[in-house]
Amino acid sequence: MPKTTIDLIRHGEPVGGHRYRGHAIDDPLTEKGWSQMWDGVGSCNTWDHIITSPLQRCQVFAYELGKRYGIDVTVELRFKEVGFGVWEGLSHDAVKIDRAAEYSAFISDPVKQRPDGAEPLDDFIGRVNLAYQEIVERHRNNHVLIVTHAGVIRAIIAQVLDISPKNLYLIKVNNGGITRIRYTRIGAVLEMLNGKLAS
Repeated sequence: MPKTTIDLIRHGEPVGGHRYRGHAIDDPLTEKGWSQMWDGVGSCNTWDHIITSPLQRCQVFAYELGKRYGIDVTVELRFKEVGFGVWEGLSHDAVKIDRAAEYSAFISDPVKQRPDGAEPLDDFIGRVNLAYQEIVERHRNNHVLIVTHAGVIRAIIAQVLDISPKNLYLIKVNNGGITRIRYTRIGAVLEMLNGKLAS
């Protein structure tokens, strides 16, 4: 009996180093970033459909992958990364050093202690999971790949495993890492996190 299988891949390393991009900063992938993504998907080509964030660090790879294997690609606007407000464009180290009190408050409670101008976490989780549930329904008994961001993958995992939004940033998502969620008679099962598909 066919089962719905959703693979998610985080974009590879972008140009500009380790910084908060959110959805206002849209750097392209580095050569290493491209390699991370091709390494993550391996030689897998069994997807019935590919769905991607609108941001170029996801979308360009999604279309290249779709072209390689003749798989249709759809852009889902709701899968863009969470907005980080005034932190967007700043390096992680700069935030930790220059905004130490803000950073400490954010780590302690990322729901209530958002950077100025940041997207509310509950709003972000809501938009991501509404789009995700629509995809699960629309692609029932199919194998789908979603090309997206760490925050989006965390939001989906948290919904599937009933994890509190306060603990969202305790989930580590690697560049080019594959997450797999399979739907069975008992519901959604997280089968893989930060994995690679067979080459």
